[in-house]
Order: sequence, then structure tokens, then C-alpha cells
Amino acid sequence: MTGLDRIVENALLEDIHTGDITTLAVVPEPRAAHARLIAKEAMVLAGIDVAARVFHLLDNTVLFTPAFRDGDRLQPGDVLAGVDGNAAILLQGERVALNLLQRMCGVATLTSRYVTAVEGTKARVVDTRKTTPGLRMLDKYAVRVGGGINHRTGLYDGVLIKENHIAAAGGITEAIRRARAYIPHTMKIEIETESLAEVGEALAADADIIMLDNMDLATMAEAVRLIDGRALVEASGGVNLDTIRAIAGTGVDIISVGALTHSARAMDISMLLEGV
Repeated sequence: MTGLDRIVENALLEDIHTGDITTLAVVPEPRAAHARLIAKEAMVLAGIDVAARVFHLLDNTVLFTPAFRDGDRLQPGDVLAGVDGNAAILLQGERVALNLLQRMCGVATLTSRYVTAVEGTKARVVDTRKTTPGLRMLDKYAVRVGGGINHRTGLYDGVLIKENHIAAAGGITEAIRRARAYIPHTMKIEIETESLAEVGEALAADADIIMLDNMDLATMAEAVRLIDGRALVEASGGVNLDTIRAIAGTGVDIISVGALTHSARAMDISMLLEGV
């Protein structure tokens, strides 16, 4: 079973469980139907194949015909896709398909706004691990569709030494030393800093990426000057659409934005059934 199928099947089980009582009562006999997925507001499309997979896992004879591709910009009234199959199947898959599609479009749309906000600077917009439990794969895919870049996927594929790690290890230098001794030579070490003194210590310990956590603009700019290209510089904390342009202006390389996935609003998409 693929990761996507596991996500979709869990969502279908959560919604349908032992049976769709309403559909079983109201639409007991098989009958052909056609449905349209319609955008109700402007958005960046993400997850069209995920929506298709919902219906195909319920019934692989369902015909799902997309009219747009992920990354396309939609306007109100655009028909994303047509869906043809047994009416009962379309009704059972409707909410799960829309829930996943609406969330993914929301993440992609919000990410696109952040990426647009830093155009013309060298800063790259990246996501965080602040994703919806169980949906990280979809959240991070939607970030890429919106023009953002993925940070580490989870705790297993990147070293990010944070405040509590530093406290547990006894300091920045010791935490970096332990990490360097543990990981393969192909992996980079990132460390969180909260002051210029900590930035200096991280530099002396040869950190590959230095995160500036919740620093004001003047301190960030001074940290970038101090680092002087000897490590990648990431800004984090307090980032929103009103502040990101100024943060990018300090010269940082990366800006991590938890809001891309923890605060994205689901886009308004509806499914209309016809031809029953």
C-alpha cells in the first residue's frame, strides 16, 4: 500500500466506517451519475490526483476527468474535474475528496503568497514540521506546488538542534560535536540560535546551517554579516505576510514559515451531482 493510499483509506474508514447510512437508504440501487468539482474562489490547485484516488479506491470503474493540473491558478466558477460513476460511490467519496483537495489547495495558495512576497530577494520560503498529523506527505507536496521548498520531512532525515537539545547536551558546542560524531558525512547540521553570541559559538563549532530564532531585523542583519557566507542562514519565528519581505531584506538564505501548513485556510470547492 502506498503512503497516499494509506491516507485515503484511513480517511474513508473514518467517514464511512460500517456504511453510509444516508446513501444506503436514499440511493439503494445502482444508477449512473455525473458530478462536477467547482472552484468557488481564486486558488492554486493542488491535490487533483488525490481527489481522483479517493473515488478510485471506492470503485476503480469511476471515471475521473481533470480539467486542470496541480499548480494551475483557478478562478471562481472553474470546473476542476468531472466525475462519472455510480451515484452512491460519488456520494460516499465526496466529503473525503473535498476535504483533502480543499486543504491542499489552501496550503498551495498560501505558500504562493509568501513566495510572491519575497520575489527579487535571495531568500527561499520553506515549510516546517507543523503539519496536520497523518497528512504531512500531502501538506509538504502542496507547499512545493505553491512554489515553496520542503525543510526536513521528519526527525529521521535531518539534524536540527533546537533549544531543548542544546540544554540537554550542555551547550551549543557539545551538541554540534555529538551530532557530527553520530551522523554520516553526507548530512548537514543545523542549529537554532537566539543571540549573536550563540551565532558566534555555532560558527566556531562549524554548523552548516544557523537558524536565527525570533531575532529582530537589526540583529538578523548583524548575524548575516557575522556569518558572512560561512554557513547558510535561516530565519524563523514571527514570520507572516506582513513581515516576510523585511526579513528577506536582511540577507538570510532561508525563511521557514510554520503558517504555510498550520494556518492555511481550506479553499472553497464544491461538488455538484447531476444526471442521476
